Amino acid sequence: MKTKSIKYFLAAGLLSCGLTIAFTSCSDVLDEQPRTQFDPTFFTTKTGIEGGLTSLYAHLRYFYGNGYFLNSVETGTDEYTWAQSADGNFKDADLSGVGSMNPSNSIAGSIWGVTFPNINTASGIIENGAAAGIDASLLAEAYFFRGFDYFLLVQTYGGVPLDLGAGELKFNTSTIRTSVRNTVPEVYEKCVFPDLEKALADLPENPRLTGTVTKNVARLYLAKAYLTYAWWLENPNNIPTYPECERKSGEARNYFQKAYDMAKTAIDNPGPYKLQPTFYDVNVATNDRNSEIMFYADHDEDEKYGNGGSGYGWGSGGSPENFAYWMETWNYTEMTAKGSEGGNINPVQREAVQALGRPWTRMAPIADNFIKGGVWEDDVKAIDARYDGTFTLRYHTNWQKAGGKDAYVIGANGLHVGPNEVFFSWVPESEDSKISNMDIKNEKGEYIGADGKLGFGEMPGRADFVVAVNHISRKKYPINWKIGIYRTDNNGGLGSKVNGGSPRPWNIAKFSEFYLLAAEAAVKLGDNANAYKYVNVLRARAGKQKFSQNDNVAVDIDHTAEMLAATPATITIDYILDERSREYWGEGYRWYDLVRTQKWAERATTYHIAGSGYGDKDLQEFKRNIPANYYIRPIPQGQLDGMMMSDTEKNNYQNPAYRTK
Repeated sequence: MKTKSIKYFLAAGLLSCGLTIAFTSCSDVLDEQPRTQFDPTFFTTKTGIEGGLTSLYAHLRYFYGNGYFLNSVETGTDEYTWAQSADGNFKDADLSGVGSMNPSNSIAGSIWGVTFPNINTASGIIENGAAAGIDASLLAEAYFFRGFDYFLLVQTYGGVPLDLGAGELKFNTSTIRTSVRNTVPEVYEKCVFPDLEKALADLPENPRLTGTVTKNVARLYLAKAYLTYAWWLENPNNIPTYPECERKSGEARNYFQKAYDMAKTAIDNPGPYKLQPTFYDVNVATNDRNSEIMFYADHDEDEKYGNGGSGYGWGSGGSPENFAYWMETWNYTEMTAKGSEGGNINPVQREAVQALGRPWTRMAPIADNFIKGGVWEDDVKAIDARYDGTFTLRYHTNWQKAGGKDAYVIGANGLHVGPNEVFFSWVPESEDSKISNMDIKNEKGEYIGADGKLGFGEMPGRADFVVAVNHISRKKYPINWKIGIYRTDNNGGLGSKVNGGSPRPWNIAKFSEFYLLAAEAAVKLGDNANAYKYVNVLRARAGKQKFSQNDNVAVDIDHTAEMLAATPATITIDYILDERSREYWGEGYRWYDLVRTQKWAERATTYHIAGSGYGDKDLQEFKRNIPANYYIRPIPQGQLDGMMMSDTEKNNYQNPAYRTK
């Protein structure tokens, strides 16, 4: 993933990152179509303003659903580390000694080069919209996106420039090669808060088209911004910022209160949004764009429009594709078994279904989460439906969908495994003592296990091979089912587009987050009763299960009472972070959550995982170096290279931890 220099966000000809889309369609859904660029005069017309508005939605595809953006906000946290096939992008993010954080890698440029052109587009719409006859409710969408993008930037880099060449928050039409960074308070107080508050005032309760922003979408980001700024003001762990400025810690409580009030208002006035009845319903692909999903980067199966013009053939691994799910998918296709016809076959083949998809093995979940003391420890697995609704834990055979003629394959204990039956399973840590034959070695002394290759074990009477989750390795691990691919045109086969990007929308904001934002703010306000109340709304929902995606069968399970009984009497920030992990695992929330609460180093410095070999099974300990000044990312090198400023000025522009001298 490349970074972009300053000319990309100040040049008038690249205001929309090269993409605009039609304003309406007969289906009342944003209809995306490629467009080369915007001319500045485009914004003096109603058609131009409408096209610009729609392009604001298109820019979301350039980081949400992008695997390298997902890497930048997941790898190196307490959820993910680098996996067996990781390149430098992922090892750099891990901070464990196998790479380094620097201004030239993809972590630095994950959003910088995308957001600034969009900010300038939003400013052009805001300045010209009224004269072009655009209604205030439509202009509110531009205010929302400008505030949204600046909120992303200030969380990621610290203070960033509000002046792109024509004055603060002004539409710029000329290339400018100098820049001055504003402070964090200036970014929040001059843009993020007023823009989102203006959006809230003028946006409608219900979306004008499927997927467009509303009052409650604005409320969500205002609540998050108030909460994030409150933490920044309080600064409990003395985390430095840049540019250096005063932090008025005495104002923090006021912003925690604002965050709580905003989240509570949204909960009490849901509008068109509501919680889904079960966690499975939130994330199953057949229910995409449901009432809990408030905001998303959209895609669909339309080859020409649904993926920004790039199609769905052999995926390129670049934006605007939704290819992030590849990164969290291990190469399950390396499983082999002897078939009934006598030869070895792959019993679980690459398939365009939510549980599988294209494997890249770039990001592996940290094993600590799945064992005693982790967010998915055995006691949690037993009653929390979010475990089944988050991970692919059982791998069903599908060779017959590729035309295979074998009636069965030989599974564990020499038993037969038929079509659509389970060939391999992840089992709880408590089952580890019941597993045998994981220690079988080949002539080279490598562990190959009972399956003869991947180090799987066996349990008495079971035909599926097994590994306990306390042996999660960089080579094999549970897949993040929630973000997996889904297509309607597989036609009984494995799917002809299995190697392409996913045609699913990438979920950005969920109504459920209001409850955890309110709970977090309540903890900071010393209001344990309301923190407990709001956390338990989602925990009660997590106790209900009507469908098991791993077993592919309807169920009727209600562990609500047990879930509520397991909620601690006193809610802490660490417990809320645990709950946020269980709700939003691997979706791109984690780095921001840990940085906001200043818990990144505390929770992610030490982790355990097994090695990168086929049969590696013993957990190893790894240490990360997460200094306090890494809580903001480096300004991309391409930005610095593109500025016509002295070396000293460029060096001072960079965040201190990443300066070369």
